[in-house]
Amino acid sequence: MIARIRSLLAWSKSHEGKKVIRFTMVSVVSTLTSFTAISLFYGLKIIPGVMWATLAGNLVASLPAYQLNRRWTWGKRGRSHFRKEIMPFWAMTFLGIGVSQIGALWARHEVHAHHWAHLTNTALVSFTNLFSFALFWFLKMMVFNRIFRVNDIEEIDQHLTAEETAAS
Repeated sequence: MIARIRSLLAWSKSHEGKKVIRFTMVSVVSTLTSFTAISLFYGLKIIPGVMWATLAGNLVASLPAYQLNRRWTWGKRGRSHFRKEIMPFWAMTFLGIGVSQIGALWARHEVHAHHWAHLTNTALVSFTNLFSFALFWFLKMMVFNRIFRVNDIEEIDQHLTAEETAAS
């Protein structure tokens, strides 16, 4: 057991481990942002429709997700490349929003089929979105890793520079 923990800690300090941890943290921030936005939009009846509240909440969350993933997770700087970064990111984002809209469609049916309190309906809508994005997360990780991948030589150079700086 201790050997596994040590192995996991060593992996978490590797380049790949750091990337996965950072991607996960960006996903947590994005998920909390969408969860909060949907809960506020739908719960406070700012956007009374389940589908529109879900769409708006997820669009709000996607804005910081792009920059956080690009800069922090994959360490990309400078101008974004439209065809290689922006288009694939938004394609995946809209695909994820599509998955959440399927969940929202189900949630809307449940909201209309039952006469629950609005607070219960809000929880159902928010947690359905959370579940939908959990299903979509793994695919996103694999695709974004390819989109924002930097040159292997550049990665090695950055890693060595970071190690040299840490040793100093």
